[in-house]
Order: sequence, then structure tokens, then C-alpha cells
Amino acid sequence: MKLLQVAQHAEDLDRASAFYESVLGARPVARFDPPGLLFFDLGGVRLLLDRGAPSALLYLRVDDAPAFLDRLRAEGVTIHTEATLIHTDDEGVFGPPGAREWMGFFRDTEGNLVGCASRHPA
Repeated sequence: MKLLQVAQHAEDLDRASAFYESVLGARPVARFDPPGLLFFDLGGVRLLLDRGAPSALLYLRVDDAPAFLDRLRAEGVTIHTEATLIHTDDEGVFGPPGAREWMGFFRDTEGNLVGCASRHPA
């Protein structure tokens, strides 16, 4: 079984589309309006921006969470929580043993909280 799709609330599809295009570095793959649906392909998992969807908490894997949040801040994005070290994976449960995981949070244009996470070698 694989994850197929995640829906995220977006009241204004044009505004949300421009935001996620910038953040994800990808263009939407489909738009159906009406009823108000916009899709991105994130490595085989569809991100659906939908006026009727509830807010979801997304976590994006990035190369460097602190640097990613710095870039978003410079673009005027609201940073909710600075990137901090949240876990050292000594046993290698989520990847190479000893890797350090950093995580931070920001708000999208629709007010949804979005996380970003990166893993760094020991």
C-alpha cells in the first residue's frame, strides 16, 4: 500500500498555487475549477489544494530546514517555529545511524501550518 493523495485547504486557488509553486519548485499538474481543485505531484503523491478540504499538517522534506526557512522568511512567509534539532537517530530507524533531524514550521497563504524537515549526517 502507498499513500496516493493528501488534501490541503486552499480558499484562494490562485494565491495558494503561486505560493506552493514557489515553495515546492514545481508547477501544478492539473486544475479543475469548478469545483476548485488544484493538484501537484510530489514524487508520486498528489497534493490536492481544495476549497472544501480541512486544514492538514504537511511535512516537507528539504535539504536544510534552517536554510529553507531563512529563504521563506526573505520572501515574506510567516515562520511559525524556527528549525530546531528534534532527534538524533542513533539506531538508524529512519536512515543512516547517527543522522540528526531538524524541523521547523511556517504558514502558507491560506493560514495552514506546514512543517519542513531535514536530516544531516552525524
